[in-house]
Amino acid sequence: MSSGPPQSPAVAKTEVTVEGECPLLAATFAYWDNILGPRVRHIWAPRCEQPLLLSDGEVTFLANHTLNGEILRSAECGAVDVKFFVLAEKGVIIVSLIFDGELKGDKNTCALSIILPQTELAFYLPLHTVCVERLKHIIRKGRIWMQKGYNIISVLTSEIVPIMELMSSMKTHSVPEDIDIKDTILNDDDIGDSCHEDFLHKAISSHLQTCGCSMVVGSNPDKVNKIVRTLSLFLTPAERKCSRLCKADSSFKYDTGLFVQGLLKDSTGSFVLPFRQVLYSPYPTTHIDVDINTVKQMPPSQHTLEGSQRG
Repeated sequence: MSSGPPQSPAVAKTEVTVEGECPLLAATFAYWDNILGPRVRHIWAPRCEQPLLLSDGEVTFLANHTLNGEILRSAECGAVDVKFFVLAEKGVIIVSLIFDGELKGDKNTCALSIILPQTELAFYLPLHTVCVERLKHIIRKGRIWMQKGYNIISVLTSEIVPIMELMSSMKTHSVPEDIDIKDTILNDDDIGDSCHEDFLHKAISSHLQTCGCSMVVGSNPDKVNKIVRTLSLFLTPAERKCSRLCKADSSFKYDTGLFVQGLLKDSTGSFVLPFRQVLYSPYPTTHIDVDINTVKQMPPSQHTLEGSQRG
């Protein structure tokens, strides 16, 4: 009978179906076990035809790496530490959020991480704040579930999957860093007809008042994207990398944290506004409907109000 170290329990894995290319290799949830050390509880990986850069064993090794040195972690109650690893020898980058949670009645140090190829570093960096804030939000919700003894994996899945879908959509439909004026509404010969009743003036004014955060909805993808590009002229190149054109054949979901995003109405000509997600946004949001030429402002969130009071 061999007397080696205890065997690691099998790691559960969820394969996520996303359209197009997903730049994420995997997401992981790990925790510190007082007997076995760092353990991976769950892996989320995009389902794709091409072989993954990392095997499940390598993903587990990398996830364990994020908790090394955290055994003596001393942090305020509710604190979430963000760590950014670049492992050149593995060719990957890891973004980890370290927090305290309860598993099976014991307090544990946990890590929620996303893993990307190092080649995607330039693509990911502008989206880092968006991803971290969304992961922090789901950790706050997950903590409550953990305290009540519920399964945290289902809660984490509810945000990991949309983040993978967001990254995939940004890979194919992000606003270009350089915008040609001919691709905007400012180049239209009939600009007076297409933007009657000062629609464009109101849209740009409100867009600037809401710190460059706007959602553009409509039934015609070309018209929606033309307005998206027009508003993006008033953003910095980095902010444009956090903005998204609409998809021609189907609509993306609204994503909290993006600056400008184009969204298509459904076949009935309606669009359901996700108020809760909009209120999670760090800034108030302008809602622009290009079908009926309306411009509305969403109220600032409590997070925005608190930030302005501190300033």
